[in-house]
Amino acid sequence: MIRMSLRITTLAERPGFAAALWEMEHGWQVFMFNDPVADLFYPIADRAYADYVLVADDDAEPGRLVARACMIPYTAKDSELPDGGWDAVIRQGWLARETGVAPDSVSALEVTVRRDLLGAGVSPRMVAAMRQHAARRGFAELVAPVRPNQKHLEPHTPMEEYAFRTRADGLPYDAWLRVHVRAGGRIVKVAPRSMVVAGTLAEWREWTGLPFDRTGPVEVPGALGPVHCDVAHDHAVYVEPNVWVRHPLR
Repeated sequence: MIRMSLRITTLAERPGFAAALWEMEHGWQVFMFNDPVADLFYPIADRAYADYVLVADDDAEPGRLVARACMIPYTAKDSELPDGGWDAVIRQGWLARETGVAPDSVSALEVTVRRDLLGAGVSPRMVAAMRQHAARRGFAELVAPVRPNQKHLEPHTPMEEYAFRTRADGLPYDAWLRVHVRAGGRIVKVAPRSMVVAGTLAEWREWTGLPFDRTGPVEVPGALGPVHCDVAHDHAVYVEPNVWVRHPLR
């Protein structure tokens, strides 16, 4: 593990990071950038949600982005976490902002660590920083529709089975879920349709480099489950399940 002296602040405190925020080298697959609901957050994040975007750099390379962590305040419809997961909290956050309704909840959206620093112990520190920031903003808990980072190795395993799998020490089998639990989070349930990416077969070929020439499930690198391809109707749809984690802050 690389020893780093991280400085973590909000984007509002250091707006100079805005230009580089989405240019950081990362490990996300191209298809992940084509969930249309993301357009309700990312294009306006540096203006509308700058106080909920955390940025980190290292004393050894000040001014060079090490990681980002995004959150969104939203208004919960009830005490149940939505089956729509990531998409749902972005929509509810956007609606709250547009209608002037005060948010009563806050959700994590992502933690992205620069590709060359993956495995360096940065992500747990970003989760801790999100918890601290949410608490400072007066929220009783931080929720997170977590995307387990090893689930793509088992695309046909139901998320309900995978999410609650544990090791001999009782901690989650999945490394990213372990980070959240070690930070104080509690796995609650699966969000079965957390992200939805739909496209023509030509679009999916462009995003993945795969032929998409047969109707049926298609295994796509990085996807947590199969993509459903329909050649006759010229479309394919990916419905991604995530795992809801609650982080109590009081």
